[in-house]
Amino acid sequence: MSLKKDKEKVLGEVFDDARIKTFLYAEAPKGIDTDFYLLEKAYRGMLAVSFETFIGFFVEQGRNLNACNPDGKTMLAIAAEHRCGEDYVAILKAKGAV
Repeated sequence: MSLKKDKEKVLGEVFDDARIKTFLYAEAPKGIDTDFYLLEKAYRGMLAVSFETFIGFFVEQGRNLNACNPDGKTMLAIAAEHRCGEDYVAILKAKGAV
């Protein structure tokens, strides 16, 4: 018997503004800063072009770009450690992350 996947994986999906804004409304697990959780979720789930739009909405809401995970690391610090994170680092820095 051969098993067939019921869905194809979609790579490089570009989100519209409405889809991007849904990333602003997620509940963080207990003990995780909500702003950090939202940043990480967007970073892991979006191409840089969509992430840039997300960051604009994020900042408009007055959210904290420098929020930390439980280990004290910001999303900027984490992205800087990733070999493909340079576009995300530039986006975060351009909006004021330190």
